[in-house]
Amino acid sequence: MVKLPQFTKTQWLTLIVFSIADFCNAICVSLQAPFYPQEAEKKGATATEYGLVFGVFELVVFIISPIYGQHLNRIGPKFLFNGGIFTTGVCAILFGMLDKVNGHYPFIVLSFLIRIIEAMGNAAFLTASFAIIAKEFPDNVATTFASLETFFGLGLIVGPTVGGALYQVGGYTTPFVVLGSALFLSAIMTAFVLPDHGQHESEPTQGASLWQVLKIPGVLLAAASIIVTSMSIGFLSATLEPHLRSFKLSPVVLGLMFVINGGTYALTAPCWGMLCDRAMVPKVATICGCLLIIVGFSLVGPAPFIPSDTVLSLSIVGLVLHGLGIAAQLVASFTDALRTSIAHGFPNNLETYGLISGLWTSTFALGAFIGPSVGGILYDCVGFRAGSMFVVGLNALVCVMVIVFLLLVRRRSQYKEVPSEEDLKNLSYTLSSDHSPPSNGYLGNGSVASNGHANPCAIERPPGMNGIIATNSYKNRHGTWHRKEAGAVLIGPYSTSYGSLESRGFLSSVK
Repeated sequence: MVKLPQFTKTQWLTLIVFSIADFCNAICVSLQAPFYPQEAEKKGATATEYGLVFGVFELVVFIISPIYGQHLNRIGPKFLFNGGIFTTGVCAILFGMLDKVNGHYPFIVLSFLIRIIEAMGNAAFLTASFAIIAKEFPDNVATTFASLETFFGLGLIVGPTVGGALYQVGGYTTPFVVLGSALFLSAIMTAFVLPDHGQHESEPTQGASLWQVLKIPGVLLAAASIIVTSMSIGFLSATLEPHLRSFKLSPVVLGLMFVINGGTYALTAPCWGMLCDRAMVPKVATICGCLLIIVGFSLVGPAPFIPSDTVLSLSIVGLVLHGLGIAAQLVASFTDALRTSIAHGFPNNLETYGLISGLWTSTFALGAFIGPSVGGILYDCVGFRAGSMFVVGLNALVCVMVIVFLLLVRRRSQYKEVPSEEDLKNLSYTLSSDHSPPSNGYLGNGSVASNGHANPCAIERPPGMNGIIATNSYKNRHGTWHRKEAGAVLIGPYSTSYGSLESRGFLSSVK
């Protein structure tokens, strides 16, 4: 039976605030896909143009997230989080006013402008939130991350569903104004309730960059996994509505089609999180996610090699499998990137968390930019069925690369041979008498005796595991969290606690 984690009051308060903010943010994020394409076409926009409107949001997030992550200590996590939520809420309301704009080009230009500003706020919110999660919950990163993503997934369900009902009642503007106001109110709440998660002065910054992190092969593969996953989500956001238009679905039912994969993601993400924290290597979860997305996308179209027309029930099954796949990949990739970077010598502090948060947000945004942008072009040129093979092929490529990586990487041995009771007696006798080597060849100082036997007390630790800290909350600044005052604890290679190197450079252990 899996033991549930014990959280402090500060941790619980952080979880509650984050859950509400994630929920409201997802509601606003999910509103555009079901309703904006049809409104854009009324203004004379093509699928390529409104696909780029979806894509420019992610392009801005891709560019600015690493900047936020690198300067997180200087800006302050709480300020960045609150400012991002406030900006996103205001822009969501303004996006609902676009139907009042007359003319094709003014509509498109204002769409781009609002989405760019909204992207800057959303990048700030996401980067700060992921860094705070890693800082506040060092022993349950994957589980906590996945649990909060559940609330984000619930928002993806509520947004299109309630938005569809509001759309039927009041038209295009109503869902954006009502639900955007909810996010704005949550921004006011977080400003007063969210605890401060600032960097402690005893944890010096060392100027690491995103490029140094990406030099680690395991992190690079995690980034590639994030990109292809978000590409699949972005592809559907721009093309699923016109693909299903032949079924003449009502706005409410159409909204429900957009929440199938998000709902599946919400329900299954915590399960993947607990697996990655306690039982499964994250890269194995990545492989499972790639395979699920491949099968899911092959059914939604369906794929050209499936001799069948588009069937609504088959599309629904494909969206469910897609939701399972994105849950596996997104949860595993964040945990894997953080764990791998610290194992390769990056310090276990807010600076590294900011870097990985910025990396996750940036690479997700890159894929989400490519997905709808290329998706709109492919839909116009070859249609949904042939265009979906673009996503299938990239996920297959990442799946193969991860499998090859796991096969080629030689797993390090953690422990040397454990001596017998007689060996330990000889060792004790030697140390207490003339210090001559015992007959079995074991020495107490970590060297090798003349007969060639290695010291049984020497333990080979993976890189970056020499400064592992046992902690429940980073709020205990001068307790076990502080590396200079904490003792080292040896744990397994896939543990959910992370270590740092005290006296080495960042990349001294990178091969």
